[in-house]
Amino acid sequence: MQLSKITVLLLALSSNFTLSAQTDSISCSCQQLARQTFPGATITMAECVAAGTFKMPGSGVAVPDLPAFCRVAATLKPTPESTIRIEVWLPQTGWNGRFLGTGTGGGAGSIAYGALVNGLKRGFATTNTDMGTSPNANEAVGHPERWADFGHRATHEMTKTAKAITQAHYKKPIQRAYFAGCSTGGQQALMEAQRYPDDYDGILAGAPANNRTHLHTGFVWNYKVTNQLAGSAFLPKEKIALITQAVVKACAGKDGGAPGDNFLTDPRACRFDPETLPKCPEGTDNGTCLTSTQLTALKQVYAGPTNPRTGERIYTPLPLGSENSSAGLEYQQNPKQAPGSLFYQYKWVFGPNFDYKVFDFDRDQDRMDSVLAPILNANNPDLSSLKKRGGKILMYAGTADPLVPYQDAVTYYERVVEAQGGAKQTTDFFRFFLIPGMAHCGGGPGLNDCGQSLALTVPQDREHDILTALMNWVEQGKAPDELIAAAYTGGVASNGVRFQRPIYPYPKLPTYKRGDPNAPASYRGVAYPKRAVLSPAKKYLR
Repeated sequence: MQLSKITVLLLALSSNFTLSAQTDSISCSCQQLARQTFPGATITMAECVAAGTFKMPGSGVAVPDLPAFCRVAATLKPTPESTIRIEVWLPQTGWNGRFLGTGTGGGAGSIAYGALVNGLKRGFATTNTDMGTSPNANEAVGHPERWADFGHRATHEMTKTAKAITQAHYKKPIQRAYFAGCSTGGQQALMEAQRYPDDYDGILAGAPANNRTHLHTGFVWNYKVTNQLAGSAFLPKEKIALITQAVVKACAGKDGGAPGDNFLTDPRACRFDPETLPKCPEGTDNGTCLTSTQLTALKQVYAGPTNPRTGERIYTPLPLGSENSSAGLEYQQNPKQAPGSLFYQYKWVFGPNFDYKVFDFDRDQDRMDSVLAPILNANNPDLSSLKKRGGKILMYAGTADPLVPYQDAVTYYERVVEAQGGAKQTTDFFRFFLIPGMAHCGGGPGLNDCGQSLALTVPQDREHDILTALMNWVEQGKAPDELIAAAYTGGVASNGVRFQRPIYPYPKLPTYKRGDPNAPASYRGVAYPKRAVLSPAKKYLR
């Protein structure tokens, strides 16, 4: 596969044109779904949408070139306290016979219309949910049933109802069912695999936020050490860039990557010492150095949250080389962003006036876990039920992800391997791809795209598109041993391909051998068994 093939594809995609959207020109039987009964669901919309441009609700973003489809919305109430909203988009023609459940992000609260668009364009009957936290997760304070909806129930209820709607519309059975999601969507994916293994035949789990109560403690930790230390520990944008540049200079290209890389292939191999960063003379501060307080804060960020009484690690730390990525330190320490978007679970447990300043990483963490871990955390490594029924999982994570550090995915996968009795017993149904230099679910300074967003930015074949690879594994029995991922200029597909590189099932990573560093043929998959991640203590893996 030559670089030019993706380039040509991207050029073709950029030439999209707008079609007319006259709904009265459609022959569509969609409205009859509103007259049908689906257990536990109230149909609130069933309308025909013509081929052409669709304006996404809420954002108003116009999406061109959608095929004609049946749009169904429903509200689900598995408990009196629940209000779970879902949408199901059903292709008018060209349905591929498959069902696709899609995930969302953050604390949810709204339908992820981009996921519905991408699934529809691929020919799936596609569904998504707001996970029962509308208008946002902070509004679920005092409503514990909604916490359970967010944790696992909304995704399962969405799946049951959307499947029933799909089969009622097409009047034929679904051939295969898939789920794809990243971040919170990755948590949804692993929850489905662990709790509801009959829901899906194939599951694509990206950057899974499955260790939820401890992941968010990592956010509180990073926020606290950069906002509460005596003196100014807050790290301005230019200093965060300085830190990442120093990490890259010290380690890039020495960890299996290629000469000239501006990202880390394997942060586990990096032995960066923050003490080597330029230090501001006492009593001074400028953008080219760190004050002693800032250096102390950075060291604590790199150490990650620990229990002050026992010394046990609560969560894995920010990965080296991810500091300057989107949703990195600049975002996680920002008083105008982090508390509103990352602290909602603490408000559920401690009330709407939760104060990070008094959070006790021993006693209060135990309380968080006793209340929320049983319903939010998808940490169970026993996937035997999914394996027994022939289900398959592909999981991926970017090594430059500062929001959901890749190390937690490594820890979970290694626990599954242990539970299964070895790598061979695991890789016949579950494979995990580390993506060098990718940030949270995409973007980042390194590789950006292997089709994980479901957007049609890579060729839809099993060599380049991870969802197609999953489908091929489920339906043809051909497990993926390698994928070709792309890095875009500026991390954006429309800017064109910067380079390509293979990625491999864990524990292998692409290792440069010889030749053009931009060409996939210059790399081989190599495992580094002695490289380990900083994993949470056993207590914090439940």
